[in-house]
Amino acid sequence: MKDIMENIKEELKKSGYKLTIQRKAIIEVFSEQNAVHLSPEEIYDCVRDKYPNIGLATVYRTLQLFEELGILYKLNFDDGCSRYELNTGEEGHQHHHLICLSCGSVQEVNIDLLESLESEIEKTKEFKIVDHNLKFFGYCKDCKDKSQ
Repeated sequence: MKDIMENIKEELKKSGYKLTIQRKAIIEVFSEQNAVHLSPEEIYDCVRDKYPNIGLATVYRTLQLFEELGILYKLNFDDGCSRYELNTGEEGHQHHHLICLSCGSVQEVNIDLLESLESEIEKTKEFKIVDHNLKFFGYCKDCKDKSQ
């Protein structure tokens, strides 16, 4: 957590910002929640427990800033709600997601088998790919078992 906080502090400083108490509190939520995909309202609820004076608007502004600076990824799981996860700074592409159509649970998939496809696209279409985002929709084990 300390390394992540130092990296974020440096990133903010490079862009002319400070690591305020509110910004630090929001990053702590991601550390404490073990990188689950959080909505702004869920983040607000967690932060408000420690800092009751923080406002929802502050959370939204901070999330927008963190997204612009590449500190957080903004995710859309087609459920009408934006979610965020911490950019851990690992090289390469973001991981992929499995989204349950029944309960809405989200699982991460860290296998990336699209590198050869990307190479082929770059070669045939003369298009430089810098990232991709892949979502699989279906039914998690629990929901699948319940329906059978």
